[in-house]
Amino acid sequence: MTEAAATKTYDPNNIFARILRAEIPCNKVFEDDHVLAFRDIQPQAPVHVLVIPKGAYVDMDDFTARASADEIAALFRVLGQIARSEGLAESGYRVLSNCGLNGGQEVPHLHLHLVGGRKLGRMLAAD
Repeated sequence: MTEAAATKTYDPNNIFARILRAEIPCNKVFEDDHVLAFRDIQPQAPVHVLVIPKGAYVDMDDFTARASADEIAALFRVLGQIARSEGLAESGYRVLSNCGLNGGQEVPHLHLHLVGGRKLGRMLAAD
């Protein structure tokens, strides 16, 4: 485990943890033993699905340091499966995960944004 991953504190009351406990409803797209995927309530594209591991991982660094091989495989397989089922595989899509303060992460639970359904443009705005 990296030193950074070891020092991160998971907040069990973050919104995604509450969604996982069914305290807050979601528009579910997919669920299995390792992953929950649901539609973003403020979509940034015609298709905007949030894909989260069910384990208590703060961000991608924490996840890749501590998750099992089965959890890691499940998360990435589900991304492709949802992209295909949403009709994005042919036209293209983006997978984005904000990590930490400088990465713009707002919720301290690893989540990947699967977005598509239109031309997305540049990944980062030019400075």
